[in-house]
Amino acid sequence: MPSGNPPAKTGSTAATRPAKSGKAAPLQLRLPARRDVRRGPTAADAIHRDLRAEIVSLRRKPGDPIVEKQIAEAYGVSRTPVREAVLRLADEGLIEIFPQSGTFVARIPLEALPEAGVIRKVLERATVRFAAERASRSQIAALRACLEQQREVDAAGDANGFHQADETFHALITEMAGYPGFWTIIQQAKVQLDRCRRLTLPVPGRMRTVIAEHEAIVEAIANHDPDRAEQSLILHLDNLQITVDDVRNAAPLYFSGSLSDAGLTGAAMEGTP
Repeated sequence: MPSGNPPAKTGSTAATRPAKSGKAAPLQLRLPARRDVRRGPTAADAIHRDLRAEIVSLRRKPGDPIVEKQIAEAYGVSRTPVREAVLRLADEGLIEIFPQSGTFVARIPLEALPEAGVIRKVLERATVRFAAERASRSQIAALRACLEQQREVDAAGDANGFHQADETFHALITEMAGYPGFWTIIQQAKVQLDRCRRLTLPVPGRMRTVIAEHEAIVEAIANHDPDRAEQSLILHLDNLQITVDDVRNAAPLYFSGSLSDAGLTGAAMEGTP
């Protein structure tokens, strides 16, 4: 794995890349596109989904090379759908393409993390209030079932399973609110935060704490109490902070930039499950 950005070859197009301004680039979030229901998932969709999951879970680590030929052979396809998937991941900030040098899993941009946490918190505060106002009994039952699944994977010590159950929990709330598209935007915003979380080993008892916080949110929604639901969510997100210094010191080569680029230093990131 390269220890820094891959060096540009003499005469390469790297020299024409715009210099960093020292400011964090704003997150580019796209509203979920309407898919023609008659069109099934394409090869590019499947490859994008799988590569994205591997990058977010750190099965493919920051700095790892992306070899399109190998991926095409593994999927039994031409390089065209692979290239399409790679370009989509580059747009999401998960892959970096260096002409004449190679394609690599992007490092985690520190300067993007505070903004991502704020976006998530603002959107989820809105959705949890709507959910508390509109939730049906069957939807509340689905949330309780998700809590039970979280207890099961916690008992099994399955951190990856807990991550998936946690994602399902928050996605269910956006569906109950009547704005499922919000979850797509939230996922785009928090993708780098998710990668940070995977850098730290699960803290003993942490999953049980998260479950207790989820239980408080569910009870507030079940009682149709928007104020208490919002406050429970805020407490949950505030308690789920990752200190940047901790994860950066654990794996410094996985990061790029600094919090000072975003006008923040020594800050904690909110809104990471």
